[in-house]
Amino acid sequence: MHSLIIGCGDTGTRVAARAVAAGDRVTGVVRSDASAWRVRAVGAHALQLDLDLDALELPACERLFYFAPPPREGEADTRMQRVLDALPAVPAYAVYISTSGVYGDCGGEWVDEDTPVNAQTERARRRVDAESRMLAYCGHATVLRAPGIYGPNRLPVDRILDGTPILDDAEGGWSNRIHIDDLAAVAWRAGDAHWAHRVYNATDGHPTRLGVYYDTLAGMLGVASPPRISWAEAEQQFSSMRLSFLRESRRISNQRLLDDSGYVFSFADFRAGLDASMRAQAPLD
Repeated sequence: MHSLIIGCGDTGTRVAARAVAAGDRVTGVVRSDASAWRVRAVGAHALQLDLDLDALELPACERLFYFAPPPREGEADTRMQRVLDALPAVPAYAVYISTSGVYGDCGGEWVDEDTPVNAQTERARRRVDAESRMLAYCGHATVLRAPGIYGPNRLPVDRILDGTPILDDAEGGWSNRIHIDDLAAVAWRAGDAHWAHRVYNATDGHPTRLGVYYDTLAGMLGVASPPRISWAEAEQQFSSMRLSFLRESRRISNQRLLDDSGYVFSFADFRAGLDASMRAQAPLD
C-alpha cells in the first residue's frame, strides 16, 4: 500500500517509520530540506512542496495522513482544500490530526467526543473547518483531536532553567497531553482500520494542573520549581497566544479511543513520558 503523509514533521516521521516497517511505499510531503532529510532517513520518499503556492501534483494513495497545520490567518483551512482537490482519488484510509482546542473553554469539566465544539479562537475555528472538510471529502476518515504534544525536544526545559514563571494553579485550569510516540502509534493504527466512530480524543486521559507538570520536570532537572504569578501578572508578561491557551480549561476523556481501538498507551502516566523524553532529549548547547 502507499502511505501519503501531508506535513511530515515530528509526528509524521514517526508514522512514516511505522509505515515503512509495515512494507508500505511511503511519501512524506515536506517544505524544508531538513524535513526532507529526516523523512529519507526512515526509508521514505520526500516530496518537497509549498502547499499554499506550488502547483500540487500528488500521488494516489491508499492511506492518507494529514498532519499539516492550517494557514495562520482566517477561519478556513484553504491549505487542506488545495491538497484534497489535488488527490487523484479518495483513499481507503484517512487520518487527520486536529486539536482539542475545538472544544473551547469548558470550565474544567470533563469533555468527550459528544461535547459540542465551541472554538473560541480563530486558530481553533480553522481546525473545526479542517475537520469538516476532511470528513466531507472522505466520510470514513478518522479525526484525532490532540491536546498538548510532548516528547524529546518538545519540553519547556529552557523556561524552567531560566526561571520563567507560570500561572498559579489556583487561577489556572486543567491541562491535557499526549506523548508524541503515542500520538504517532494511534495515528498509524487509525490508518489501518475503520473504527466505529469518526472523531476521537487522542489524549492520555490523565489531565493535571499545569503546575504539577512543570514541578515534575523541574525535579527531574534538579532545579527549583518555576515561580507562580497571578492572572493579572500573566496578562502583563505572557504573549497573547499563551494567554489564549491558559483561558481554556477542560479535562479530556479518551474512553472512546480505548474502547474502539484497543490501544494501550506507552505513556499514560506523564511522569514516565517525561522520564523517557529526558533520556532521549538532545543535549542543550
